[in-house]
Amino acid sequence: MTRTGFIDHIGIGVPDLAAAKRYYDELMAIVGLREWFPTTPDGEFNYGPDGAIGSQVFFYQALEPQGYSRHGTGLQHLSFMVPSRAIVREAHAWAVGKGAEIVHEPREFPEYGDHYATYFLDPHGIMLKVVAHVPDEE
Repeated sequence: MTRTGFIDHIGIGVPDLAAAKRYYDELMAIVGLREWFPTTPDGEFNYGPDGAIGSQVFFYQALEPQGYSRHGTGLQHLSFMVPSRAIVREAHAWAVGKGAEIVHEPREFPEYGDHYATYFLDPHGIMLKVVAHVPDEE
């Protein structure tokens, strides 16, 4: 029997669940994810593929909310795969409009094959990536 595993979900602790929910509700609509379960009474929430089975991301209240650094041990970045380069550019424009720190403008990363991406920091300093693995549609 072949064993093919998949990541079911990842959980991220944030210092302000309400602020994170407002932020991610907007971003998830752009990248094509939706809330799978109702927000809990404690404010915990999640997103997963819209209409498909796949990995989910859950957000929890950080009980020890020390400063986060992508350069330390732990999560380095969270990547969202989208079907087009246009959506990568849309996510970038949205992040710029939110005043996010942009780590990488949308561009090709040829060292990873067909890989067009943008990177930016969320309000808690978590680095987010939106990537399309498709050639230029123009």
